Amino acid sequence: MTVAGGGTPPGARPPGFADDYEALRTDVGSVTLARDVLRVSGPDALEYLQGQLSQDVAALGRGESADSLILTPQGKLDALVRVTRAGDDELYIDVDAGFGQMVAARLARFKLRVKVDIEPMPWRGLALRGPRSAEVSAGLATSDATSLTAEFAWNGVSGVDLLGESPVSPDGVQSCSVEAWEAVRVEAGIPVMGAELDERTIAAEADLLDRSVSFTKGCYTGQELVARLDARGNRVARRLRGLVVVGSTHEPAGVPQVPAALALGSEIVFEGKVVGSVTSSAWSPGLHCPIALGYVHRTVESGLVDVRAVAPQAPDGADGPTVVAEVRALPLV
Repeated sequence: MTVAGGGTPPGARPPGFADDYEALRTDVGSVTLARDVLRVSGPDALEYLQGQLSQDVAALGRGESADSLILTPQGKLDALVRVTRAGDDELYIDVDAGFGQMVAARLARFKLRVKVDIEPMPWRGLALRGPRSAEVSAGLATSDATSLTAEFAWNGVSGVDLLGESPVSPDGVQSCSVEAWEAVRVEAGIPVMGAELDERTIAAEADLLDRSVSFTKGCYTGQELVARLDARGNRVARRLRGLVVVGSTHEPAGVPQVPAALALGSEIVFEGKVVGSVTSSAWSPGLHCPIALGYVHRTVESGLVDVRAVAPQAPDGADGPTVVAEVRALPLV
């Protein structure tokens, strides 16, 4: 398993994991979640992004943010981003760390005969998560340290992202581990680039449409596939689902562990057929068991499946470690 944003390997929860999780779920905590930020500016910036992003950028007020998709001409995902309108000729796009260069290159590829500059910013991200995030960040003023703030809300998880050269957590806010955030993220079914989201993803598979697509704006790159699937009820071949491991709520010495069978890429097997694969996994304090995210064929809306690690080093015909899990709709908690 790879942990989004880094962190310790599975089975090794950091000290304070339970307290960090509780803060992120019920109070407020800060997590260093790296983001790549691009500044898009120029007299044609707003019009240009309106034709490249799935969101209605022109409808945003100054200082407002919204999630959006950047799609290929065929409608597959290039990136899930957030766009913030700073002015009529200045906007910011932020994306999961490691994907900024790709987004900049993708936007530049379609930048023909328009007055637009695309500039990477030397910023980093600090995330506040939990129901008190808005309260504790209300008095924060933008500065050289924190140049941009943006609200976050997904499947019952709320927060505020601080972006700038050196954003600092408000006084009294608990600093939390990436592992604790990963538990919250997987429980909520929040997809990230490089795990749940890549160049094979169709937006409807990851339930991204309601939050990131405007069906009333004008044309944008990749719109045709989105519109066609929407007209057909978004009946896609696979869907992002949660997996809850059955019968493993007790851990020796109280140390939560993620079984090897939930490694990235493990096969999801139903009635002897591979119907999907694991994209992320974590220990869930909310459910007291290991959990995972994965894409599952639409014929398996719920029920029990085998999750089997791919073991290329095993002898011919041998399977990797396997656990039984229940397929559930998201969020899990």
